[in-house]
Amino acid sequence: MEKNSLTPQISVVIPLLNEAESLPELSQWIDKVCLDNNFSYEILFIDDGSTDNSWEVITELKEKNSNIRGISFRRNYGKSAALNVGFEATKGNVIITMDADLQDSPDEIPDLYMMITEEGYDLVSGWKKKRYDPLTKTIPTKFFNGATRYMSGIKLNDFNCGLKAYSKDVVKSIEVYGEMHRYIPVIAKWAGFTKIGEKVVKHQERKYGVTKFGLERFINGFLDLFSISFIGKFGKRPMHFFGTIGTLMFFIGALFALYIGIDKLFFDTNATLLANRTGFYISLTAMIIGFQLFLAGFLGEMIARNSSSRNNYLIKNKI
Repeated sequence: MEKNSLTPQISVVIPLLNEAESLPELSQWIDKVCLDNNFSYEILFIDDGSTDNSWEVITELKEKNSNIRGISFRRNYGKSAALNVGFEATKGNVIITMDADLQDSPDEIPDLYMMITEEGYDLVSGWKKKRYDPLTKTIPTKFFNGATRYMSGIKLNDFNCGLKAYSKDVVKSIEVYGEMHRYIPVIAKWAGFTKIGEKVVKHQERKYGVTKFGLERFINGFLDLFSISFIGKFGKRPMHFFGTIGTLMFFIGALFALYIGIDKLFFDTNATLLANRTGFYISLTAMIIGFQLFLAGFLGEMIARNSSSRNNYLIKNKI
């Protein structure tokens, strides 16, 4: 591919938080790999509110290498925000993300690039098949990945691997927010990018600093998975979800109330008060909840139809 100074072949997006020690080694490693393979490239360091001297290091690296760019947040917003801003700023045709802690190897860049450009993948996710993490991290990760595979239908072994490659169309078409960086393959799938692949990559032990993620990320991760699955399926048609369940519950409650009424009028020889019958309260509760769910769907539909993005659809081709 012919190089173009305005459009690099590869954009490497690196979100970071307090990783000053690893940045010089990482940037030199990426530079060497790209030069050895004759790639035009840019490196985007996204400083997510670091409290060490990470930004000073990025500034110094920029002075030595014009391919380096940097963006610094005033405070810590999280990895999803850093990736979203990085995606918006990229210029390359293939975007590769990796963590700044040197646990992701830049030697994987050429193969990832070829899988996007030559094999036609929309997204390629790294799979750290052999990990150097403790069991307290690897066991929950396997459970998390299994649940995500089941709910999303995407056959990946490692959704949370920071080393991924994307075509330009993918990163310019999706929005990453909250803690959704774990589910970028799921977001891409719902956006219509279905050719999602996986590559076994080398996992290296952390050389500097400490991990920035605790066990709470797994709890948040499952909550985010439910959110993104619902939004992907029903974001533009909430009435189909809430209205269906609400109507069904109301109908069941109404049938149960009708049965109780007929039984009271024609078969209850003891003249039992309706207020003393458990079934009366069950049917009443079902109808109330059903009506509330139907109303939630109706209100959600009104909001969706008045949203400025209600008719935003991704177009693949146009002639």
